[in-house]
Parts: sequence; structure tokens; C-alpha cells
Amino acid sequence: MTVTRAGARSFGANNVTEWFDRAPSRQHTGSLKWAKYQGRDILPLWVADMDFQPPPQIVSALERWALDGVPGYCVATSGLRDVMVAALKERYAWEIDGDALVWLPGLVPALNVVTRISGELNSGAISNVPIYPPFLTAPGNAGRTLVRNPLAIEEGRYALDLSEIREACSAFMFCNPQNPTGRVFTRPELEQVAELCLERDLLLCSDEIHCDLLLDDVQHLPIASLSAEIADRTITLMAPSKTYNVPGLCCAFAVIPNRALRRKFVRSGRGLLAEVSAPGFVACEVAYRDCEEWRQALLAYLRVNRQLVVDAVSAMPGVRYLPGEATYLAWLDCRGAGMEYPHAFFERAGVGLSDGKDFGQPGFVRLNFGCRKALLEQALARMVAAMKEVG
Repeated sequence: MTVTRAGARSFGANNVTEWFDRAPSRQHTGSLKWAKYQGRDILPLWVADMDFQPPPQIVSALERWALDGVPGYCVATSGLRDVMVAALKERYAWEIDGDALVWLPGLVPALNVVTRISGELNSGAISNVPIYPPFLTAPGNAGRTLVRNPLAIEEGRYALDLSEIREACSAFMFCNPQNPTGRVFTRPELEQVAELCLERDLLLCSDEIHCDLLLDDVQHLPIASLSAEIADRTITLMAPSKTYNVPGLCCAFAVIPNRALRRKFVRSGRGLLAEVSAPGFVACEVAYRDCEEWRQALLAYLRVNRQLVVDAVSAMPGVRYLPGEATYLAWLDCRGAGMEYPHAFFERAGVGLSDGKDFGQPGFVRLNFGCRKALLEQALARMVAAMKEVG
């Protein structure tokens, strides 16, 4: 293992596990994840932010930029556009025109812009629940009505059930891979969503930010790639932030093939969407061009961590975990344990998780296993011990 001038460890085939096992301490760094419980003996496994250092190629590129660049306003270069077009084609067999890319400071503000351009005031926006909290608040922020469509459980996994949607709606706010369950929806399931949107003339917003974090032998299929008809009404949201652990650099993008819809989105975002940071553009290009070896090593490490969660939950009476095919997030059903507030229970046990009620489903917690194996083992041991005490 070598060290760069800024102290970043280099990544190689011989030190894969060591790279992730030696994730740097984030205490006293201003990290949102770790600052929440600063000064308390509570291990933070909540917000979707991994503890791992980004790929060394990104660190080196940022070093070069800091030394040689000028931190002014920036736009995406043609080189970055070409990298993204090539990456989407190679990874998902999805061919897009570079002009379809709209650069964003993040996905959350984009969700809010989408709801503003969907239908009239008080029209409905469908979201599956449980769901990442901004999906639940974005419709109301835009004067729209949230229509909750609960996920079903079929054959031991979360599944779509669109048969109960009766309300008149103007948009479907979709998430695949799904946060917090980790489901990667299959082609038949995506075709159901597409059919519903076409039949009801719905604008489709598909958050696919976790699409590069596939832990099982499955294929991510961008829903906009199903057909020209569905692409024409779809805004797909992606970013390097979750996969390469660079959320603080504030760089994301939308793919909007329909020119009129793209113009409407851009126009509605004026004054609301901030500029993308120059370091964000730098990191994005390097991530999708040069960091595939690192990504594959990350996935291998996360698979081991996911199994640790599976094994630990099996020793927690009344808690159920249906592992999804993607993400570093585990959605734990604690209702069978008879705990009214499982988030508070585990916090008292020294583990900080995300509260299920914020995702529209009380009685659950979300656990982030994107951390050092040793830290995860310590947190899971605390959870198991706490459950045995009440059992």
C-alpha cells in the first residue's frame, strides 16, 4: 500500500480488504453522520453515507484540480458528457444522446422540481412506501397530493402492487433500486409501471441513484430504456455520490430525452437548483471512467457485510430482514418484537439507525452497513445483546 502526497492510500488487487477495513475516522471532521451522536457512545449507522474513502483515482484528481485549477463557476465538459454516454451504454445497454443530460447539485432538489412541473395544483403524485423521506415531502412542497402505494411482500421479497391505485394522479415518483428495501425491480415489474404511466398519462420520475450497487446476480434496467414511448415521459435521476462515496461534492444528473420536457424541467429549476461544483464534475468523470476495479471490490466487501446483518438479525427475536439485491441499506421489520419505537430502543443500546416512520412505515429501522466490518460487528453485537435482554 502506497501513500499519495495528500495521504490517500492507493488501491490495488492485493490490498482490497485492507482498503475498506482501514476506513478513516470521521469523528470531529464535520461529518453529518458522525456529528449526530458526537460525545455519545452511539455508533452511527443511519444516513446513506459510507465511511470508506473514495477511490484513489478520485482523490488524486481532486488534488491535481486543487493545485492547478481555478475554483470558479464551471459547466460540464464534452469529455464528461462522452464518459457518461459511454458508461450508460456499457453498463445498461442504454443509448442516450448527450444533450439529454441535465446536471444537478443533487437528487433531492430535482425531486422537488419534478413535482412542480407535474400536473396542476392538488394533483396526485404516486410514491411506493416505504420510501426515502424526500419522496414523501416533495409533493406537498409543490402543492401536490402524495398518493401512497405500499409495497407488497411476495415470495419473501418486496414487490410492486399497483392494482390499488384509484386516485387521479399526474406523476409517479419511482425509485429503483428501491430505498430503503434494496429491491431491484425486474423487467416485468418495470413494464407494469410503464404501462400504468402510459395509460394514465403520468410523468415518470425514476430515482436510480443506487443502480451501480448491485450485490446479487441481477441486472439494473433503466425504466426509460424500455421503449421510446416511456422514455418520452421519463426523468431519470442518477449520481456518482452513493457508489463512489462523494455526496459532499454535490454532483448529480438527470437524463431527459424529451426536449420539451427537458426545457420545462430546466426552466422550472431556475433560481432553485444551484450550480454543480467544479470538484463534483471532476470526481464524476473520473468515477465513471477509471474506478471500476474499486467499485467491484466495494461490492465484494458489502456482500460480506450484508451477510453479517443477515446472521445477526437471525439472532434477534421478532425482527425480520428481507435482503434486497442492491444498496448498502438493510430495512429491518421490528414489529414482531413488540417495540413501539425500535429506533429509540436501539439508540439506547448504542446504535444509531434511521427511523422507519420517516420513510412512511413506523415499526421499522434502516441500517447502513457501508462501514468497516469491525464497526458493523460491534454495532450488531450491541443490537443482539439488547434484543436478548428484552426477550
